[in-house]
Amino acid sequence: MYLLDAPDDAIGAFKDAWSDIGDSIVVVGGDGEWNCHIHTNDIGAAIEAAIDIGRPHQIRVTDLAEQVQEERWVRDAAREPNGQEVPTPRTAVVAVVAGEGVGRIFHSLGVQSLVRGGQTMNPSTAQLLEAVESLGSHDVVVLPNNENIVPVAVQVDALTDKTVRVVPTGSIVEGFAALLDYDPAAGADDNAAAMAASARKVVPGAVTRAVRSAETEAGPVLEGQWMGLSRVGVVAIADTPDVAALRLLDALLTAEHELVTVIEGEGSNAAATRRITEWLHEEHPSVAAEVHHGGQPLYPYLLGIE
Repeated sequence: MYLLDAPDDAIGAFKDAWSDIGDSIVVVGGDGEWNCHIHTNDIGAAIEAAIDIGRPHQIRVTDLAEQVQEERWVRDAAREPNGQEVPTPRTAVVAVVAGEGVGRIFHSLGVQSLVRGGQTMNPSTAQLLEAVESLGSHDVVVLPNNENIVPVAVQVDALTDKTVRVVPTGSIVEGFAALLDYDPAAGADDNAAAMAASARKVVPGAVTRAVRSAETEAGPVLEGQWMGLSRVGVVAIADTPDVAALRLLDALLTAEHELVTVIEGEGSNAAATRRITEWLHEEHPSVAAEVHHGGQPLYPYLLGIE
């Protein structure tokens, strides 16, 4: 992990180089200053990629056994390069998350407050209201990141003097995409419109296990089998999560797509993830893959296609 002085237009190629050598990649910043973090066994290549485009400094190489130090550094990616707190933005963001890794990524993308939630533990309106009230900003955008939480989040605006807008993200990957158009200096209405448009550009997918046998859009599924889900329902069925992910990607990817984001959750493993990225490289060589460790329960793989 290091700070990198490099031109903004070189960061895309830098991320591509990193995606070939590691995962859990976080690159945040702008205006020539970047916080960079990666999990990799090739330390030299990780640093050389920065030297190719700019000047890396404050380089830290941390053994993953030292989790506490590393996770604190990633959380601090949302701070200014000089270590001072970022000034209170005009519009702040609250995001509902499941998984420690997912939370770290949202923090690094500029989210000020996280609320724990997910498919089986939806937060209440009171919990979301508490998160909104804890922020110094008058304008707040909420990312529910689950379709079931959207109607709960919409109720918050009427319960506070603040201006609260909900971007109806139905998945974690849509939440990530929405933050690409987050402007802390703009108002809640402008942010909500821009972030919703950005979220709609990503095609979300998820792999989860069937809790009972049933008939689905993709055919019969047995209890314990793995299902690949898209916005329209069950798209793929398999006996292992990585095969379900591959079949899901095969159904969703088109010639227009350029990037697949893979978020590992509970039940994933390095070998299965490698099979997914190798398949992408062989079957869709023009599509880049980014892998992050999210740690979310119930879903060994969350996918975002752009």
